[in-house]
Amino acid sequence: MIWFIFAILTAFFESLKDVFSKKNLKNIDEYIVSLSLRLFALPFLIPLLFFIEIPSLGNQFWIALLIGGSLNVITTVLYMKAIKYSDLSITVPMVTFTPLFLLMTSPLIVGEFPNFIGLIGVLLIVFGSYTLNIKQRHEGYFTPFKALLKEKGPKLMLLVAFIWSITSNFDKIGVRNSSPIFWVIAINVFITLVMFPIMLYKSQRSIQQISTSYKTLLPIGLFGALTLIFQMTAINLTLVAYVISIKRTSAIMSVLFGYLIFKEKGIKERLLGATIMVIGVLFITLS
Repeated sequence: MIWFIFAILTAFFESLKDVFSKKNLKNIDEYIVSLSLRLFALPFLIPLLFFIEIPSLGNQFWIALLIGGSLNVITTVLYMKAIKYSDLSITVPMVTFTPLFLLMTSPLIVGEFPNFIGLIGVLLIVFGSYTLNIKQRHEGYFTPFKALLKEKGPKLMLLVAFIWSITSNFDKIGVRNSSPIFWVIAINVFITLVMFPIMLYKSQRSIQQISTSYKTLLPIGLFGALTLIFQMTAINLTLVAYVISIKRTSAIMSVLFGYLIFKEKGIKERLLGATIMVIGVLFITLS
């Protein structure tokens, strides 16, 4: 059961990454924090090259890196904007919509489609998102959805979930044409190189802010790197579906951290909604 411990640690560090990102976003803009997530992960990821066999790269590696990496530059910034503008407890659970969007993108890109159990999972995810704002149901049956989409953070995170449904397929292509660890390192290097000039253009005194705040920014990269390392280790020990299902429990952890650290309100319905959404992800991945 060592894989289970690694998978839980994947979820835990994913949630800690969100907490430290949100804390930094109070004083530092999202472009600097976005770069920090990728840049400060590299010192922990690149040394892994000395412990793995460098794979021969397949024909589709570079196109997967170009498309997947470029889209992940966008999602990294949007993700930081989302948790900056809205509560963690209502924003992070929206990433569980990725499997729903995969119903549209996977058949087109890699020819995969879920069975009946997977479709039940989709319905659970939708119902869970409804539960996040269920207190407002007395204003109308569709009000919880409307209230959710009035918030800037959940709207941006929903867009992130959609783009991730595309990048997930290119991640699969990239891994098939290299190896899991090599792909993680390659795409993080690519995103860092692309993000750097964007940060210089968008952020004022960006280098100065990084040099003075690196002690608070470093944990973001550290927890991001630990998430990837434990995830890849767990995947090598068991089925990918099991690991990803447990990783999505980070949504539940983020709701709890939002309540405990940032004093966010509506903990009961948000925790219930996030739990239902994670169960939906479990149904889809096990299907």
